[in-house]
Amino acid sequence: MRRREFIALVGCAAAYPRTARAQQLAKPVVGFLHYASPDTLAHVVEAFRQGLKETGYIEGHNVTIEYRWADGHYDRLPALAIDLAHRHVTVIAACGTFTAQVAKRTTSTIPIVFTSGADPVASGLVRSMNRPEANLTGTSGVVAEIMAKRLELTRDLLPHARVVAMLINPDFPGADSQMAEVQAAGQHIGLQTERMVASSEHDLGTAFAAIRGRVDAVVVGADGFFLSRRDLIVTLAAHYAMPAIYPFVDYVTAGGLISYGAGIIGSYRQAGIYTGKILKGAKPADLPVIEPTTFELVINLKTAKALGITIPPTLLPRADEVIE
Repeated sequence: MRRREFIALVGCAAAYPRTARAQQLAKPVVGFLHYASPDTLAHVVEAFRQGLKETGYIEGHNVTIEYRWADGHYDRLPALAIDLAHRHVTVIAACGTFTAQVAKRTTSTIPIVFTSGADPVASGLVRSMNRPEANLTGTSGVVAEIMAKRLELTRDLLPHARVVAMLINPDFPGADSQMAEVQAAGQHIGLQTERMVASSEHDLGTAFAAIRGRVDAVVVGADGFFLSRRDLIVTLAAHYAMPAIYPFVDYVTAGGLISYGAGIIGSYRQAGIYTGKILKGAKPADLPVIEPTTFELVINLKTAKALGITIPPTLLPRADEVIE
């Protein structure tokens, strides 16, 4: 081999590792920040990946996802968000209203795509649904009067009910607005409403014990802490023979009585789509916050039978899914 050819060959070999490293560094990294744990909400991760895939991004192929789970402990989120920011991720997917608020306080430069169970404007995430501005956009599971609709369904299910408790977490940003909606709806349809407060697993047990014999049903707030404790809440409702209406189908598949709300899977899929669009160069400020357009009513007949409740014949045909 000639000396000139040998030098060229060695030069190419030396350059290859640098090229490979450059390609690896060029692969975008998405930070996935969640208030719950992967064993309780693994299905939403798959929905998020599906949304990414629809925009051309496949995990492990042309995008990397760094997962950070708070396991239902809100106080862990700030450190997890800071860790993702220090890793210079390209986008942060912030799942849950409180998670998104933490991410917003952590960085004003990294784009953030949120899924929110509270009003994004009222909770301070964005200034406008159509023009989010700044570095945040995402999806909202809240529309006007959805809490009132759940209360109306409770009345349809239990026509003799007089008092309904609203389960809220005082640490959740949308708790007060949800409670206000329920109180207004209760006054309109003639139901008395009570505040039922819990921000820990111990609180949940105490709260259910306290309302026994005092209320006819419970409306569970759309809070990430509650969703991550859905098995415990459903168990407590069964133990105290308390009819409850939930915001997500996940509760009903876990044994809850009835749920009404936007599909959580669709919300995470849309968050994945928005994340993919931002990876392609879109700005969060130009992507309007997506509101739900369809809602699901799911009824668990097995649970109704255990509670001694007969589902009205007018309610069953309205259900999108009936679990027997």
